[in-house]
Amino acid sequence: MAATLQDIASDLAPTGVLRAAVNLGNPVLAQGTAADPSGVTVDLAREIGKRLHLPVELSCFDAARRSFEAMVSGDADICFLAIEPAREAEVAFTPAYVAIEGVFAVPAGSPVQAPADVDRVGVRIGVKRGSAYDLYLTRTLQHAEIVRGEEGTAVFLDEGLDVAAGIRQPMTAFVRERTDLRLVDERFMEIRQAVGTTRSRRPETVEFLGETVEELKASGFVSSSLARSGQGDAAVAPPA
Repeated sequence: MAATLQDIASDLAPTGVLRAAVNLGNPVLAQGTAADPSGVTVDLAREIGKRLHLPVELSCFDAARRSFEAMVSGDADICFLAIEPAREAEVAFTPAYVAIEGVFAVPAGSPVQAPADVDRVGVRIGVKRGSAYDLYLTRTLQHAEIVRGEEGTAVFLDEGLDVAAGIRQPMTAFVRERTDLRLVDERFMEIRQAVGTTRSRRPETVEFLGETVEELKASGFVSSSLARSGQGDAAVAPPA
């Protein structure tokens, strides 16, 4: 027998409230404060709750790793994270709803001109601990050293590192404020942001989430939400 919306709601939100983990540390996806968050992830959480006739409770965090921890510890029912192999063992992801870019910033006089120039012995890269680009660089770099901090740009400045890694939009703003830094314009990775839930959920529940994401991309819901939150330059992910 096919699962009903009530079955899916009971499976996804056994407490009767859809608990969504929101990462305020990614300004493309969420803005505002913990008391009054906004952005595309907030809109997605509320739309999923609406379709399942569930009230929505938003738990806000300042970093992706904390959203991930809330998800796997059972304190959240859905999360909004980048699809990464290190997370997929515990989180079932929908297709991506938005694709953002990871880029590097370097001192103005740095010899680094492209991402390929970064993975060299002696190069130290500042990253935000547990971010999608931390996970990606950890599994792909062979020679450069990763230095983790609460904020990649902060540890880059504080420790005089060679490179800072981050998301294009905030990294562009970071470089714009300083004359001694420049952006390496070519991206080093595409960060595919998706809705996630635990792998303990029924296949029908994960399928419902995936179908909902695809429908909201196709209908213009995601692009409109991004535009309302001032993130119109973020790319809606292509259909799965």
